[in-house]
Amino acid sequence: MNIKFLATIPARSGSKRVKDKNIKILNDHPLLAYSICAAIDSGIFDSVICVTDSELYGNIARHYGAEVPFIRPPELSGDKSPDIEWAHWILSSLKTIGRLYDVFSILRPTNPFRLPETIQRASIAFKSDSSIDSLRAVEKCKQHPGKMWVIREKRLHPILPFTNANTPWHSSQYAALPEIYAQNASLEMAWTRVVLENNSITGESIMPFISEGIEGFDINEPEDWLLAEYYTSKGKAELPTINQEPYQFND
Repeated sequence: MNIKFLATIPARSGSKRVKDKNIKILNDHPLLAYSICAAIDSGIFDSVICVTDSELYGNIARHYGAEVPFIRPPELSGDKSPDIEWAHWILSSLKTIGRLYDVFSILRPTNPFRLPETIQRASIAFKSDSSIDSLRAVEKCKQHPGKMWVIREKRLHPILPFTNANTPWHSSQYAALPEIYAQNASLEMAWTRVVLENNSITGESIMPFISEGIEGFDINEPEDWLLAEYYTSKGKAELPTINQEPYQFND
């Protein structure tokens, strides 16, 4: 069976915590360029499409080899817009022009250290089990939820009121707690039917893809950007290879 894979690079404009982070320059290139080039160089995708609400972002994406067949509507581009809205929109829009895909992947531009090899490893895992709906990148929690609290009426209450024998989780050693994983921005893959038929980007049966090293690093806060610059300048992290000349912004 010839499975057609689509890579989607969601890159809305209007980021607030790090202004225009999706096109902010990291090591000579706009951030979204690394996800585009990693997707292309992985060799697994039939198409690489940037899903953006900005003509400027679209031009940058095209410069680095992605397609931008549609501009994302404003009502699907707010900072609270759920992924399922734009995912359903882009897959439905492509379907109306006869472009059908079996599997789609979300490769967020805020993850610059996801390499082509990362994507290849994920695709092998995805194709190894036909019973799953989707695959999602996760990493072991650094802060265990067993040691987290809510405050109600000036009193602390544990989020997870579980115990090891008679010892509450919040008073247990980290090593004694069960492993908990948090999702990261490295990648997601799912059958397109999960989106179009079930209105979900994950479905019910989700395979874990455990990130290795720094490949799950995500830029959300200003301090994340400083770390990314430090990692790259000191050679502590590898970025996907970019063969194009840097995009030239108009003054």
